[in-house]
Amino acid sequence: MLDINLLRKDLPTVVERLKARKIDFDTERFNALESHRKAVQTETETLQARRNALAKQIGMLKSKGEDACAVMAESQGIPARLKELEDDLAAVQQQLNDMLMSIPNLPHDSVPVGKDSDENIEVRRWIPGDPSTHARADGNPAGLGFAPRDHVALGEPLGLDFDLAARLSGARFSFMRGPIARLHRALAQFMLDLQTTEHGYTECYTPYIVNGSTLYGTGQLPKFKDDMFAVVKGGEDDSPITDGQGKPAGAVAREDQYLISTSEITLTSAVRETIVPAGGLPIRLTAHTPCFRSEAGSGGRDTRGMIRQHQFDKVEMVQIVEPDKSYEALEQMTGHAEAVLQRLGLPYRVMLLCTGDMGFGSAKTYDLEVWLPAQDTWREISSVSNCEAFQARRMQARVRNAQNKTEFVHTLNGSGLAVGRALVAVLENYQQADGSVVVPDVLRPYMGGIEVIKP
Repeated sequence: MLDINLLRKDLPTVVERLKARKIDFDTERFNALESHRKAVQTETETLQARRNALAKQIGMLKSKGEDACAVMAESQGIPARLKELEDDLAAVQQQLNDMLMSIPNLPHDSVPVGKDSDENIEVRRWIPGDPSTHARADGNPAGLGFAPRDHVALGEPLGLDFDLAARLSGARFSFMRGPIARLHRALAQFMLDLQTTEHGYTECYTPYIVNGSTLYGTGQLPKFKDDMFAVVKGGEDDSPITDGQGKPAGAVAREDQYLISTSEITLTSAVRETIVPAGGLPIRLTAHTPCFRSEAGSGGRDTRGMIRQHQFDKVEMVQIVEPDKSYEALEQMTGHAEAVLQRLGLPYRVMLLCTGDMGFGSAKTYDLEVWLPAQDTWREISSVSNCEAFQARRMQARVRNAQNKTEFVHTLNGSGLAVGRALVAVLENYQQADGSVVVPDVLRPYMGGIEVIKP
C-alpha cells in the first residue's frame, strides 16, 4: 500500500509514475474523499473545542448561581453530532483505504518504462561451458544434435501421468511416480540445501491455508481474489471454544480462508504486526511448499504439460531488511536464484522487467528465464522482487532503527526456484536421443547415485 501522505503532498508525481504502469489514478475521487475527510475533521475539532468551552461556561454559571439551562441544552446536543461525525469519518477513511488497497506499487527510478514483456531488458545471460562452442550466432544455446522432445513426451515414459491427474482432479494437474517423482523431490531438496547452507536462509515449514487478513497484508487480496482457491467461507464458527473456565464461549466470527499461491505469503507475514528490534535485520527465510493458483487470468495459455498448473511446488526466498539495504538485497537474491541454475548447468538469462510487466506489489523485479530446447525459447523460472515498504505498510511491519524510532521494513521475495519448471528444464536440456535423461551432477547424491533415468 502506498503512503497516503505521499499522495497528499505530491499527487501529480504519483499519478505520473502510476501512468508508467498503465494505471489511471482517479484523482477526482481521491480529492473529493480528501475534501470530505478534511471537512469532517475540521467540524469534529470545532465541536470538541465548543464542547470544552461550554463545559467551562456551565461550571462558571453554576458557581455564580446563574441559569445554565440554555448552555446545557446546546452542550447536550453535541455528543450525538460528534457520533455522527465519527461514523462519517470512519466511512470516508475506509473508502480511502479501499482505494489505496487497489493501487499498485510505484516503480523504482531504475525500472524501464514499457508496455509489456516485449520491452523488458536483458541484463545478462549464462550458458554453461565455452560460449563460443555452446552458443548459436544469436547468443542462444546450441542445439542438442537431434530433434528435441518436449518435457511431456520425455516425462510420460518416465512416470509423468497427466491422464491420471485429470481423472483425479481435472485439467492442469500432474501425477508423478517412480524416477521422475524422485527427480522432482531431489530438485526441491537441493534448492533448500543450497539456500540454507550457503546463502544464509532459515528453512521454514508454513501453513498451506491462510486467512484473508494475511492475503490483504501481502497484496494478493483484493486484486487477485479470482486467482486464489477459497477453501473455507467466513461466517460464524460454532466449534466448542471455551471461555477459559471450561464454559462454551459461543459462536465466533471466522474469516475466509484460502490455499496459498506462494509461500511468500506466509514467510513475509512472519513479521506482520510486529516491531523488529534494532539489529534484528536482515531476516532471510525459505520454504518448500505446494502452491495453488486458479490461473484465472492465463487465458488458456500453456495448457500442455507442467508450465502453468493449478498445483505446483516452489522453493521460495524472502528477505526482510532495513530500508536502505533493500536494493543491495535485491541483487543478492537474484544471485541466489542464479546459483541454482548454474549448479544445475541450465542456460538462463536475467531480465529487468519494464513498468508494464511488473507484479502488483513490486517496485523492481528481475525475472530469470531458463532455456527450453523443445520450445526453442526462454521461459520464466524465477521472479525476484523488491516491494520496498508496500507490503510492510499493509502488514504494519516495522523495525526499530538506530535512533530508537520505528520505520517500515522493506520486503523482498523470489523463487529459488519453481520446482516443476526446473524439472521441465532438466528433462529437456539433459535429454538423450534414446529418450533417457542424464541426471545433473549436483542431483545425483539425492538420487542414490543414479546417473541416468530411462523409460
